[in-house]
Amino acid sequence: MAAATPERSSAAPSSHGARNYAIVTSAYWGFTLTDGALRMLVLLHFYRLGYSPFTLAFLFLLYEAAGILANLLGGWLAARFGVTRMLTVGLTTQIIGFGLLSALSPDWTASMSVAWVVLSQGVCGVAKDLTKTASKSAIKLTASSASGQLFKWVAWFTGSKNAMKGVGFFLGGLLLDQLGFRGALWAMACLLALILAGVVFSLPPMMGKSKASKSAKELFAKNKAINLLAAARVFLFGARDVWFVVGVPVFLYASGWTFTMVGGFLASWTIGYGLVQAIAPSLVKRSTDGLSNEVPAARMWSAILAVIPMVLAALVVLNVNHLEWVVVTGLGLFGFAFAVNSSVHSYLILAYAGSEKAAEDVGFYYAANAAGRFMGTLLSGLLYQWGGLTYALSGSAIMLTICWLFTLALPTARHST
Repeated sequence: MAAATPERSSAAPSSHGARNYAIVTSAYWGFTLTDGALRMLVLLHFYRLGYSPFTLAFLFLLYEAAGILANLLGGWLAARFGVTRMLTVGLTTQIIGFGLLSALSPDWTASMSVAWVVLSQGVCGVAKDLTKTASKSAIKLTASSASGQLFKWVAWFTGSKNAMKGVGFFLGGLLLDQLGFRGALWAMACLLALILAGVVFSLPPMMGKSKASKSAKELFAKNKAINLLAAARVFLFGARDVWFVVGVPVFLYASGWTFTMVGGFLASWTIGYGLVQAIAPSLVKRSTDGLSNEVPAARMWSAILAVIPMVLAALVVLNVNHLEWVVVTGLGLFGFAFAVNSSVHSYLILAYAGSEKAAEDVGFYYAANAAGRFMGTLLSGLLYQWGGLTYALSGSAIMLTICWLFTLALPTARHST
């Protein structure tokens, strides 16, 4: 596998690369805005129809599961047909998903409605991860002529994306109130159609096209660093969603919070998490080779993150005064450490990835990300049902400990295989 471009150099960023980076980032902002709004639309709409929080969590299972295959195939397809084409496919698929959801009829039975939403959410899950893989791959390509900017560009892209997702939570509630469920979906579909047109007419059509893997064995035969980082990513994102999807929202409901308060907390957490991701490069000491300081930083922040849910689980068991505010404060600290971890990981995958097949490497890595979200979503309902918030937080702590163990084995040189 070809070595990645050294991160620091005296070379100045090309205006062409910066332009393409700005276009890709803007397109992904728009996509993420509607994706965050979609999650809130579905949660609010079905909550008002009387569905339990556990059923709401399972509405998103196919959404998460579809991302595993979508990332793997998306990376391969982006290498074969170009990043621009895959970004176009991702946006188009999301528009189709919105159309399917808008066909939901209030006259259908509950089981039929759930099945239809799960199917439609699966289509949107494919769209999300095709778009993410294409966008992250584009950053690797555009930053190759802008050495020294890779970590900053990745951090800003990832952080701003998550902040936009938080804004999307608010947008979803607003559109639901003003336009209703179907009207909100149509409005978001129109927005994505405008973004799609901008991508088609602004980006080079063959950007990122390279020689793709010819077999499944070659596709999965990644280097040691990418395999380890992907394994760590599974448990990092599983550890977030195991409390984020069901555990904490249901706990706060039970503590007397209104749905608006809970939604506001989740949106604020996501926006804050995105802002911290954007400034992560200033919190990590840089190295000339791009790895010798960054890998130890990943290990340190993973260890810090693992401690937080351990402490929170203990406080829940002790049932301390004003427990819901203790949990909210603790999860604020969790969000800070998680954001730095996620940002460093997002940088490392591009630092380790070969230039020739960067899209495939990124797709493989984000397939692991999707697997972690699926595992966390499933366990979020199960663990909370079995043992409440204590089990959910304990599950998060165990996953983060495993994540930390994988980061201990990460190589600090690009030639390690």
